[in-house]
Amino acid sequence: MAPFVKPYALSDLDAFLAVARHRNFRRAAKERGVSASTLSQAVRDLEEMMGMRLLHRTTRSVTPTEAGQRLVESLSPAMDAVTQALDGLNQYRDTAFGTLRLNVPSIVARTVLPGLIGPFLAAHPGISLDIVDNNALVDIFAAGFDAGVRYEEMLAQDMVALPIGPRVQRYVLAASPSIVAQHGLPQHPTDLLSRPCLRHRFPDGGPLAWEFERQGEVLKLHPQGPLVSSSTPLLLRAALDGLGWIYTFEDLLADHFAAGTLVRALPDWSLSFSGPFLYYSSRRHVPGPLRALVDWLRRVS
Repeated sequence: MAPFVKPYALSDLDAFLAVARHRNFRRAAKERGVSASTLSQAVRDLEEMMGMRLLHRTTRSVTPTEAGQRLVESLSPAMDAVTQALDGLNQYRDTAFGTLRLNVPSIVARTVLPGLIGPFLAAHPGISLDIVDNNALVDIFAAGFDAGVRYEEMLAQDMVALPIGPRVQRYVLAASPSIVAQHGLPQHPTDLLSRPCLRHRFPDGGPLAWEFERQGEVLKLHPQGPLVSSSTPLLLRAALDGLGWIYTFEDLLADHFAAGTLVRALPDWSLSFSGPFLYYSSRRHVPGPLRALVDWLRRVS
């Protein structure tokens, strides 16, 4: 006879699904706001109750067993249905209720969201936001997020995309006054090939090419310099310290231009592009907190 799954095991089942989805106890624990040891104990309790091992555990990986994978495939739709059923109660509230998990690039977390979070939460006191600053190109839905923010060229075609923040942004070139005094202002982007430059890389890729545009002419350069990093704050600090030229979002540098701590160069060559988009799957249930954010953005835009 199959073991009887007690009602109080629902949280253990949800814990198991989180670990199976992330293939990692720590990442799953971070998503759920608990310790890894608590999550591990929940899975052990479930395995004991089921009378079988559900996860293979090594020091480097966590993967479902054959039985565990079958449970994932059978259980996921049921848990989604439970989530939808609970979320459906939002229609009986004056405002949506629950947690909205977003994955956003660091530049959006720093320059776009601060002006939006306060007004949105004030309008929706039943919602809490859980925002992860992450520049890596990850499957946000597999990682347990409700939605993400990315730029147009990084959006999959089957996603619903909604503008968020400024509709046009620009990359601008800048350096400290000391660098300008030492090397002079570049007159053409190719001058940067002989100057120290501070280059950004995505966590899952190499250093980004610097792309410049003027009157339809486009140049892509790979300048060299003393620092390559995926940390924008680190690159900005290095630019302020006079270590080299930085090429990044104009919004990020505006205060430093006003203070005179950075000097702008090659303004005619600044690259313009569309602003960021909130995106979410067109094939998944849209939870109440996300639906509230989408409706709010459409009202205020």
